[in-house]
Amino acid sequence: MALLRFLFIAISVLWLIRIVARFAIPLLLKKMVSKVQNQANQQYQQPKPDGRIRVDYVPPREKNEKTEKIGDFVDYEEIK
Repeated sequence: MALLRFLFIAISVLWLIRIVARFAIPLLLKKMVSKVQNQANQQYQQPKPDGRIRVDYVPPREKNEKTEKIGDFVDYEEIK
């Protein structure tokens, strides 16, 4: 008798879980997809250009003394 009672309860619980899952899983997936879409839209949202140019960083110029000491370039013709 106890075995039949256990089987009946187990089958009933599994059947209820199946019915609840059939409705709950699609709702949860829709919420997750909409949340991810909203995050992606916020992340890739382009700011409106205001017509100004902004430079955040200008690297310091290094003087190359070798090129300053070199004279003018002279063309030459190779003689064979």
